[in-house]
Amino acid sequence: MNNDLTAIEGIKIGHADNQKAGTGCSVILAEGDFTIGAEVRGGAPGSREIALTDSRAAVDKANAVFLSGGSAYGLDAAGGVMKYLREKNTGFQTGGGVVPIVPAAVIYDLEYKSNKYPDSEMAYQACLSADSSRQKNESIGAATGATCGKINGMNNASKTALGHAAKKTGDLVVAAMSVVNAFGDIKNPEISKIIAGARDSDGNYIDTEKMIINQPEINLGFLRENTTLVVIATNATLNKAEANRISMMAQSGLSRTIYPVHTLLDGDSIFTLASNQIKADTNQIGIIAAEVVKEAILNSAR
Repeated sequence: MNNDLTAIEGIKIGHADNQKAGTGCSVILAEGDFTIGAEVRGGAPGSREIALTDSRAAVDKANAVFLSGGSAYGLDAAGGVMKYLREKNTGFQTGGGVVPIVPAAVIYDLEYKSNKYPDSEMAYQACLSADSSRQKNESIGAATGATCGKINGMNNASKTALGHAAKKTGDLVVAAMSVVNAFGDIKNPEISKIIAGARDSDGNYIDTEKMIINQPEINLGFLRENTTLVVIATNATLNKAEANRISMMAQSGLSRTIYPVHTLLDGDSIFTLASNQIKADTNQIGIIAAEVVKEAILNSAR
C-alpha cells in the first residue's frame, strides 16, 4: 500500500511548478463517487467552492481538489482543472453539460522567491501528470513555495515539503497529504522538539509560541500570510455531514504538530474525500485521520 492518498482506489495526484519562481500547484483527481467535506479554522483562508462542502448545500460530491501557491491569484488556476475535467466529460450533470466540482485552496508564497503564481495552464499540466504512483515528501507542486516559522521573516523561516501518510486498519484506509506554510513551528510531539520553524541569526530555533507568550504588548500585524492545507482520503462510506466531521476531527493533527496554530495569520483548511467503498465507524475514521494528518505534517519537515 502506498503511504499517501493514492492508497485509496480512484485517487490520482498530479503536480506542476516553477522551481525558479518558487510556486506551483497540485491536483487530487477523485475518479468515482467521492463525497466531499471540509473544515476551515485559520483566520486568513483563500478558497474556492468551499461553500459547496457545507452540509446544507445540494452538491455532495467532488471531482477533484486543487491546492495552489500564489495566494488569491492562484485560485484562478483552478480553471485549468475545470477545463481538463470538462474535456473528460466529468462533473455534475446539468442541462447545459457537465460542471466539474473542484473545491480549491491556496497558500501565500508570494514572498518566497518571487511574486509569480500558478495559472490555468500550469493546473492543466498538473492534471495531465496525475497518476496513482507512490508520492514522495518533496518540495514540489503546491509546496514549492511552502515554509514555516515566519515570525522573524522569510530569511529565518524553514522550508517544508509535501507531506504524506496513510494507515490501514482492517479494510479501512485513511490517508493525508499536507502543504505546511504555517506561521508557527512544526514540533514533533513524541520528543517535544521543534523540527522546522523560525530561527535566530545563529540558525537556532527560537520557539515561536514561547516568544509570543513571553513578549509583552507584542503586535504581530498581518505582514506574513500563511496557511496549512490538508487533503484526507478514505475508502469509507461517508455522507457530507460525516465528511465534514472527519475534517473537523482531523484538525487535531494540526494542533499536535504546529505551534501556534489556527491564528488570524493562517488559513488552515482540511478537505476530506470519501470513496464510499466500505462501512466503518465514523469516530474511528476521525481518530485515524488526526493521526495521519499529524504524520503527514511531520513528514513535510523531514
